[in-house]
Amino acid sequence: MAQKNRKTRYIIAFAAMIVLLVLLFCWNVGAGSVEISLTDFVHLMQKRDADDTLYQIVWKIRLPRILAAILLGGALSVSGFLLQSFFQNPIAGPYVLGISSGAKLVVALVMIFLLGQGINISSFGMVASAFVGSLLAMSFVLLISFRVSRMSLLVVCGIMIGYICSAITDFCVTFADDSNIVNLHNWSMGSFSGMTWDNIRMMAVLVGITIVITFLLAKPIGAYQLGESYARNMGVNVKALRVALILLSSLLSACVTAFAGPISFVGIAVPHLVKHTLGSAKPLRVLPGCALGGAAFCLLCDLIARSLFAPTELSISSVTAVFGAPVVIWLLVRRHSGEGTV
Repeated sequence: MAQKNRKTRYIIAFAAMIVLLVLLFCWNVGAGSVEISLTDFVHLMQKRDADDTLYQIVWKIRLPRILAAILLGGALSVSGFLLQSFFQNPIAGPYVLGISSGAKLVVALVMIFLLGQGINISSFGMVASAFVGSLLAMSFVLLISFRVSRMSLLVVCGIMIGYICSAITDFCVTFADDSNIVNLHNWSMGSFSGMTWDNIRMMAVLVGITIVITFLLAKPIGAYQLGESYARNMGVNVKALRVALILLSSLLSACVTAFAGPISFVGIAVPHLVKHTLGSAKPLRVLPGCALGGAAFCLLCDLIARSLFAPTELSISSVTAVFGAPVVIWLLVRRHSGEGTV
């Protein structure tokens, strides 16, 4: 009976997330300075008239932005889940631990150097730079984690790493001469605007392959969650799995930062909300939930960011922080009060 109830809960939860994602997709397509109904959208996609202004708005601006929010939102949420599994604590996340800021710093430095030489950086170059930055920041976090026993101290150290990286990035961008470099300020604050179909293809390949590999590792990750000794007894190569968790989470964080800049709290809040919704922490169930939940969460936040004070657009990171930060506070309070283990 209990197993049947759990199965029903999973079906309802995933159905609700899919319906929410579809509704938010339609809402994002239609909302804006030029409102487009669902009927108009279907008609535009069937007609595909390149000279039609509405078609250009949908095809070149709104759809790439929506798909970027879906792909990168899912990637950020899955990255957060991997980091939480690695550190055995749901307070861990790519933004809080400074990993996103490290990626941002290296991307900004590479772009400033190349643009100063008159060279435009490719999408692959941005992701590669962000990946290097993510790994460097992760290395610092790992060194600190070996010397501190309390997760709260690790979080504080991660936040400090993030502040240092952000300060260096802002300093470099502020004193840059090239107008293209100065425009990096908007990217450094986090935004899904300005996406192209080439960007979407690149992120779809990277995020898709990484999430598939992560899903294939679901069972070893589940064993690792129960402790290293248990995982070893189950035949899991713990060292290889830890390296895989670092590389996969860093690659997903790098992809998000390269295309949209740093986005706060999604990697912490969404996995925890998904676990509570499903009533399970098993990777086989949580991973697809994180992908769907992260996509829906970022679609909602992006809609608010571009619509609330239109035509002025808010930083996506500011909106995600409003919804995500309270979850982090609740986790810290819950840990301190001893109501649960994190």
